Amino acid sequence: MHDHPEDLELFILGDAKLLENLAKRLGLAPIPEKNIIALSELSAYRAGSPTLETARAMVRYIREGVRLCLSGELHGLVTCPISKAALKMAGEPYPGHTEMLAELTQTKEYAMAFYGERLKIVLVTIHEALRQVPELLSAEKILLATRLAHRFLKEDLNVLQPRLALAALNPHAGEGGLFGDEEEKILTPAIRQAAKEGISISGPYPADSLFHRAVKGEFDLVVSLYHDQGLIPFKLLHFDDGVNLTLGLPIVRTSVDHGTAYDIAGKGLASEKSLLAAIKLAYLMAKNRLKGL
Repeated sequence: MHDHPEDLELFILGDAKLLENLAKRLGLAPIPEKNIIALSELSAYRAGSPTLETARAMVRYIREGVRLCLSGELHGLVTCPISKAALKMAGEPYPGHTEMLAELTQTKEYAMAFYGERLKIVLVTIHEALRQVPELLSAEKILLATRLAHRFLKEDLNVLQPRLALAALNPHAGEGGLFGDEEEKILTPAIRQAAKEGISISGPYPADSLFHRAVKGEFDLVVSLYHDQGLIPFKLLHFDDGVNLTLGLPIVRTSVDHGTAYDIAGKGLASEKSLLAAIKLAYLMAKNRLKGL
């Protein structure tokens, strides 16, 4: 890719023959050869049914995409959903993209975030049992997600003075300790420390009203303490066009915010909106990072 943001091009890492056949079936214009980075020649393929061959190809696409971004040949990576079962089939130890990308880029501090035009969130804990969330929370974990979110808004989205808000864990933000003391013991100290570091984050606010305030424009991003706290309001608003991204990586990486949907694979029923949004966000982030060089 070229060094100027306006010269950014799109490339597909995948299987040239498969892409050609799919374009024909869907009545689309063929993808120019120069825009395909061919990494496999699959002997057999059936939509919705992963095999060892396709699982290994999937892993190859991810590894090569990361390598090309780290070398500077590409400026961003947009990933489609992957199957955790296929990852395992290919002999990979990772539960998903996020952990795999973190290891491939040797990133120790990272966070999962979700982007939409109306709402943006970052998660402090991700795939954890709800009963374990309180004991997993710490001021340092909240600060990590907050720092990464602040940097994302400033460097990747060009928000000059990011306004973050922290969601409370308990109803009514604990109601002065009546419904829990995590706000007082963990959340408020994290906010105080962030302020010392020059990060504008307020709260903790009762989660039942915070997301409404954020959507109305009072905050640029909500720091959410656990998966469903952030993802329920986010998917209510951005089910079709939400973007999943990994903060803290040395490369731009965005993704769709849905799964593989093998049940409808190959039927022409899947929506492309989330993928288009992920491509647009990666383009914006890459442009802003290049401007900052």
